[in-house]
Amino acid sequence: MKQNPVPALSIPLPAQKTIYPQSFAALVQGRAKRKLGEHFGLTNFGVNLTQLAPGAISALLHHHSKQDEFIYILEGSPTLLLGNDEHVLKPGDCMGFKAGSDVAHQLINRTNQLITYLEAGDRTVGDAVEYPQDDLKATQLANGAWSLTHKDDSPY
Repeated sequence: MKQNPVPALSIPLPAQKTIYPQSFAALVQGRAKRKLGEHFGLTNFGVNLTQLAPGAISALLHHHSKQDEFIYILEGSPTLLLGNDEHVLKPGDCMGFKAGSDVAHQLINRTNQLITYLEAGDRTVGDAVEYPQDDLKATQLANGAWSLTHKDDSPY
C-alpha cells in the first residue's frame, strides 16, 4: 500500500483521548496526541506529535518495565519531572527514558504557551507501567491491549 507524505498536524486526533480510568482522565484533558506512527501503519514502534496546553501534563508520573521512550521538544518550554529532579526544557532538547530504570517521568506545561514535542516508544510486549504517586497499575496483555487496575489489582 503506497502512502504519501502528509503534514503532521493534518493527522486527526484519536476519538479516545486516554486509556486512563475516568478518575485520572481529566488530568490529561489539555493534551492532544496525534499518533503519527499508527497513521502510517507502523507496528514496531510508536511516534506521536503531542501538544500540551498551558497547565496540561503529558501523562501521570510513570515508568515502564520493558518499553523505552524518547521525547524531542519542538516548541515551548515544558518542565520535565525526572525522579526527584526538575528540568526546564527548550526547543531542540531531548531525553530518553530507559525501560526498567525505575525512574519516573512526566512533562508539565507551567507556561502560558502551547508546547509541542515528538515522543517515540517501542512496542515491546509484556510491559508494565508503574505510577508511583497514583493508585494505578497498567499491564499490557498478550494481545497488546492494556489492563488498568488499582495497585492491589482490583478493577476500576
